[in-house]
Amino acid sequence: MDLMRAIDSYCERLDPSFWAEPLNALSNAAFLIGALIAWRIARADGRAGDWAVRALVGMGVVIGIGSFLFHTFATAWAAMADVIPILLFILLYIHLATVRYLALPVWAGLGAAALFLPSSAGISWTIQTALGPLNGSAGYGAVLVVILGYGTALIWSGRQGAGRGLLISGALLFVSITMRTLDNQGGAVCAALPIGTHFMWHVLNGALLGWLTVVMIRHGRPAHGLRRDGSHVFSDTGGRHKG
Repeated sequence: MDLMRAIDSYCERLDPSFWAEPLNALSNAAFLIGALIAWRIARADGRAGDWAVRALVGMGVVIGIGSFLFHTFATAWAAMADVIPILLFILLYIHLATVRYLALPVWAGLGAAALFLPSSAGISWTIQTALGPLNGSAGYGAVLVVILGYGTALIWSGRQGAGRGLLISGALLFVSITMRTLDNQGGAVCAALPIGTHFMWHVLNGALLGWLTVVMIRHGRPAHGLRRDGSHVFSDTGGRHKG
């Protein structure tokens, strides 16, 4: 792989210079703002010491930095700095959602995160077959399916707080995916709106990651014990199952 290969995918970029995408670059501040708000809520709720909350907040910051690098350098290595932290956030959240929302054992959370990789490939292939590549957004369709699936399962099982939180997240992600898909270099949107819509992908996703972290803060407290089957007993009553 040529790590210095230039990438030009979005309406705003017209040349290879560092600031060729000023709006796309600066809108990554949304990730930092979302992480800051989540961190303030964590401190106010006494959750700042939870490793999972710290990890989600920190990864939100790293995602913002990685995306900034991609929309300024616009090279293959910068694209990796952009997408790898996003993938790690997704995998961590799936693990935490399985263990802390669904009250399943740690091994189940690890298994769910591992299964996401092959299942997302299948879902992405299905979406691309039905709708086309969607400017590279088909891969995020798998994330949407997972969020809506977990949210629905939680609502069905009576964990209303976490379930509603994830369904709201799904709605945010659907709109943000739409914004990303519309911003296709050479497409009709670029001709009508030269700045494109990709910056809204950043704004909405900054809000999304911050919100997902807040849902974890409020509805995913760490367990204080295990049942005989290895599943968790939770220390609060915020919609989680207690033994």
